[in-house]
Formats: sequence, structure tokens, C-alpha cells
Amino acid sequence: MTDAPEYTPPKVWTWNRASGGQFANINRPIAGPTHEKELPVGRHPLQLYSLATPNGVKVTVLLEELLALGHTGAEYDAWLVKISEGEQFGSGFVAVNPNSKIPALMDRSGPTPIRVFESGAILTYLAEKFGAFLPTEPGARAECLSWLFWQMGSAPYLGGGFGHFYRYAPVKIEYAIDRFAMEAKRQLDVLDRRLAESTYLAGPDYTIADIAVWPWYGAVVKGWTYDAGEFLSVQDYKHVLRWADAIAERPAAQRGRMVNRTFGEPSMQLHERHDARDFETKTQDKVEAAP
Repeated sequence: MTDAPEYTPPKVWTWNRASGGQFANINRPIAGPTHEKELPVGRHPLQLYSLATPNGVKVTVLLEELLALGHTGAEYDAWLVKISEGEQFGSGFVAVNPNSKIPALMDRSGPTPIRVFESGAILTYLAEKFGAFLPTEPGARAECLSWLFWQMGSAPYLGGGFGHFYRYAPVKIEYAIDRFAMEAKRQLDVLDRRLAESTYLAGPDYTIADIAVWPWYGAVVKGWTYDAGEFLSVQDYKHVLRWADAIAERPAAQRGRMVNRTFGEPSMQLHERHDARDFETKTQDKVEAAP
């Protein structure tokens, strides 16, 4: 254990300095908008406001999978929300998601627009709306939703816990990294044991459970996030690797992973998506080419 000065919490916590490393400028202990800004609205019924974090990727993968199945009503506009610049605190975004987190969805297909926020809620809403990727048989449905909610409860320990302290925290704290590395490996073992007995998480069929879990845990074992593959010995989780590779080969998953991405390889970035042709002629390239 490192010899760090002991911290004694004050009797009452106060917000008197920035906290959160590189995310400190957007961390604050209060909710609500910080500025007035209306959200753009495109021509499709579904309007998505997001960024290609794991939670954002869940929704764009599902939308691309729905379109691949022929659900034309799943056409969507994906607008980029620059969370590092605090765009999630604009009045328009807060009206769609009072929690000021991406992704947020507006469904304008009916007479009254419907807002949906929180990624798990969006996946469930879209799967029920289009009757796809969510089993209807009670047992299979329960298994699917159980793994979906497992992800919602577990991923904060992977991202805000392990990912933050291992990769982003301004100070490396041995206790915190050890604590959350242990939990990350336990979660990978949970997945590996399940996938040793089942092709996908809910059974033989690919569902929103896989779509929710893959951008988080698939990205870790594939080396796409945190650069922690060696540290976590991800090669030991052979069933998770098999599953992650199978999903990574799906064209819709490949497209969904690109949407609202502004980092990494340029060939894997599509800043905004307003038409399927944007994957060939990217929105950012159109802007740069405009007179």
C-alpha cells in the first residue's frame, strides 16, 4: 500500500474544488441546465442525442440491427452531444433527459413526442416497439431482462470504478485499483461462466442483453477501452472472447459502433448519422467539403 496522507472526511461535504481528473470541468453536485440551447431535429421519427461511449453504442447498434431486419421505422438521426464541453447541460437536452447523461431519445412517430432516457430503458422501448431482440416467451424474456439489468448494475463498477481509477484518475491509488480490478475480473468470470453454457447471454438468440453488455465488456476483452487487457488477463475469458468476436463480426454492430464517434481511427468515426449513406460519405467530411 502506498504511503498517502490519511484523509479525514469533513463533517459536511462542500463543493469547493474541481474533482474527477480530466472530467472535472463537467462534474458538479447539482442537476438542471447551465445554459439555454435547443436540440436540433432531423427528418426521421427517431431523434437520438448521444456520443459513442459504451452506453451510446448500445442504442446505435440496436437501431442498425433493427434497420438490417427491415424495420424502416427505425430510421433515425443521431446528433452528436459533446459531453466534454458540457452540451448535456443545455436546456433542450435536460428536457429530454433530466439526468444530463447520454444517450437520450425522442420518438416523434406519434401525435405526441415521447422521450426515453437511460440506455437500458431505450433498448427495451425500441425492442418492444419493433418486436425484435426481446423474447416474448416468459422464461426467455426474464433471462434477457435479467442480463440487461445485470449490465446496468455492474457496469458502473467497471467504468466509474476500474476504468476511472486505472486509466483516468489524476492520482493512481493502489487500494482503489485493486478493489475495482478484483470486481472487474469477477464480472468477467460471471460472463464467462454463462457464455460457456450458452451461445448468447439470454440463450441461443442474440438479444438486447448482448447489445447492452458488448460495448462494455466486449470492448475490454477486445482491447478497445482502458488498454487493460494484459493487466486483467483477458485471455483467460475465452468464452467472453468468442462471444465478443461473434458480435464484432456483425455488420450492424460495426456500423453502430461508428455512430457519434469522434475519437480513435478516423475510418471508424461517423460524427453524426442522418442517412444510411453517411457511412460512405461521412457527415464530418460533408461539413469539411462544404463551400
